[in-house]
Amino acid sequence: MHRHLPLRARLALLTALAVALAVAGVAAACWVLTRNQLREQLDRSLATTAGPLPGQRGSFITEICNRPAPPEFQRGLLTYQVIKADGSSCTQPGSKADPVSPVPVAKVDTEVAAGQFDRVFHDATTEDGKRVRVYTRHAGPDTAVSISRPLTEIEDSLDSLAVRLTIVCAIGILGAATVGLLVARAALKPVDRLTDAAEHVARTEDLDTMIAVAGKDEIARLGRSFNAMTASLKASRLRQQRLIADAGHELRTPLTSLRTNTDLLLRSEQTGRALPAEDKERLLRNVKAQLVELSDLVGDLLLLARPEQAPSAPPTTSAALHTAVERAVERAALRAPDARIEVDVTPWYVRGEAAALERAVVNLLDNALKFGGAEGLVEVRLRDGELTVRDHGPGVAPDDVPYVFERFWRAAAARGLPGSGLGLAIVARTVADAGGAVALEVASGGGTVARVRLPGVAG
Repeated sequence: MHRHLPLRARLALLTALAVALAVAGVAAACWVLTRNQLREQLDRSLATTAGPLPGQRGSFITEICNRPAPPEFQRGLLTYQVIKADGSSCTQPGSKADPVSPVPVAKVDTEVAAGQFDRVFHDATTEDGKRVRVYTRHAGPDTAVSISRPLTEIEDSLDSLAVRLTIVCAIGILGAATVGLLVARAALKPVDRLTDAAEHVARTEDLDTMIAVAGKDEIARLGRSFNAMTASLKASRLRQQRLIADAGHELRTPLTSLRTNTDLLLRSEQTGRALPAEDKERLLRNVKAQLVELSDLVGDLLLLARPEQAPSAPPTTSAALHTAVERAVERAALRAPDARIEVDVTPWYVRGEAAALERAVVNLLDNALKFGGAEGLVEVRLRDGELTVRDHGPGVAPDDVPYVFERFWRAAAARGLPGSGLGLAIVARTVADAGGAVALEVASGGGTVARVRLPGVAG
């Protein structure tokens, strides 16, 4: 049931329960210690009263059963009793106003009378039902003398102490519950602020909301995590908005050109003015090229729109990277039959999807062929898990290196060339999913070299 209570009430309840257990334990220990101390005092009092016996020990023992004790021994609270080893006993007669009730003889009393023990303390109950404390000591051959005193005064004191301790415990528990509620309210104020902030973000979608964080405790850590989460969500939203804007911009050009060419063809058919065969063929080729460009762009967008894999969940399938490189070279050679591609690869197996890796290598090759210069030479090397693709073109500008793997980013010199600016972004995404790293560098001697490093697995 406590799970349905608010956190503040649960903290107060747990605090009160902990204090209640502690107070109850202390009260019980106090009661036990007090009882033991009172019993020790009573035992010392009985031992002091028991000896030495008045007059001659033998005559007192003989006469104790026949006449009342002298006035100095008629104390009302004490009962004197002679016990024999055979279990028989006689009790000190009391006065008519204060008769004495005998104490039943216990086994330990006869053992003291028989000389097995010198003295012993124990509790007993008189014949009229009174609880007494008994002190028995050896007094002669097969004889013992016991003195008993009612436990009423001790038990009354202990009962009074128990009542007072119960009242103190109740007050302590009530105070602990109150203090616990106040402490919980103060301790949960940062959580309340965090809750208000989270509800504000959920209600308004305002990702600029931040929480002031101070200290290094758990609450501060939670606040920093919340701020990091909102910052990450804000960055994700900005990337999404940028992707939509950039995709719209990239789609607008081929769509406009496609619509213009289609309008020309339709107008020619509607007006009856046939276009020259060469012009019509050129328009149809343009339409086909624009459709291919749109298909490639949509495919790239769908690939980049997939959720990224978590670092703790790498791909479970293995792929032959050298095979993917060889197939990518074959595809690139078909696209650029005049180019020269030198290949030198050794077997290397990685975690990843073979099709995705092949497409990433094709994108690297397309980029190298596009900017390879007049020589059209591209060098492909795969050694010990490092794949390099080098061209001999003008090279990437040093200021452009940090941005080459961003979506839709294109260098100033490449904006007039075909492409969407997503090729290298797809490469970076595929390599990261496979647990590797990619970089684009200015090659010594001119040109650009792309380096891909992927961890290997058993083939």
